[in-house]
Amino acid sequence: MFKLAQRIAAAMLGLAAPAAAAHAAWQPSRPVEFVVTSSPGGGTDNFARVVQSIIAKYKLIDRPVVVVNKGGGSGAEGYIYARTVASDPHKLIFGTNNAYLLPYVARLAYRQADLTPVAGMALDEFILWVNAASDYRSARSFIDAVRARPETIKMGGSQSRDTDQTLTSMIEAASGVKFIYVPFQGGGAAANQLAGGHIDANTNNPNENIGQWKAGQVRPLCVFSAQRLASGPRVTADMGWADIPTCREEGIAIERFQMPRTVWLPANVPADAVAFYADLMKKVSETPEWQDYIARTVQTNAYMAGDQLRAFIAEDEARNRAVFQQQGWVVQ
Repeated sequence: MFKLAQRIAAAMLGLAAPAAAAHAAWQPSRPVEFVVTSSPGGGTDNFARVVQSIIAKYKLIDRPVVVVNKGGGSGAEGYIYARTVASDPHKLIFGTNNAYLLPYVARLAYRQADLTPVAGMALDEFILWVNAASDYRSARSFIDAVRARPETIKMGGSQSRDTDQTLTSMIEAASGVKFIYVPFQGGGAAANQLAGGHIDANTNNPNENIGQWKAGQVRPLCVFSAQRLASGPRVTADMGWADIPTCREEGIAIERFQMPRTVWLPANVPADAVAFYADLMKKVSETPEWQDYIARTVQTNAYMAGDQLRAFIAEDEARNRAVFQQQGWVVQ
């Protein structure tokens, strides 16, 4: 009878062990800080605050989430901060591919190794836009005009040696053309300058130029994506996003150019914490509110984590690094 009781007790302990292990899985033990590598109101700021609101609505974690903006130096401020809080799993860094591209073009007090990738959540698309009063009705005719008049047509974009100038350099290399690149402090400024006719084109995201498109001030020529954008309501009387051809359809030999919305932790955090936040972001990406955000900002939904995310980062980094090297932008 005593041996039977021992066997029952051992079996009960065996059943309890997995439950105890599950209970011991990593959870935040204090408030979580969302460090945003942009100024308030920027694309990365909106991204982080949407995630914050979804977490709060569905009570996905039982600790408060606080958003802190550290957008100086094109986001470098936030990544440098991550280096100072190494091993702290309560600091999530929200950014883009600038997390791993900035150290190539500027001397900064952080390296990619100071960050731990958690998740990619969406892809920002890029569109070639011209002023609506121009004669350009297709990307082909526009590129032909640039080829005929090298270094006379102005392409505007956000910042120097950043995403827009990188894409402009890729267009030049793929099409044998040369622009005058004009940098501005953000895509909003580039949108206004194009609408006012002060530049000839830009490569803004859909969301940055949608207001001017609705107002009939700018015209989309092509999207730098492997396939056309998702269909939806018309933006103007006769066009919606899905009506914009891909740039490859228009003869520009660039398969795709997209900017990921990324989430990071500092270096040396527990693997369980990385898994916890990756799962948290997956839950966020499956909510109706996230789908609404994606549709509203005309991004492509693209949750990635683990090996898939690391493979994407490696490919994207290599593609951009090749442009930086070609242009002589890599800091020594």
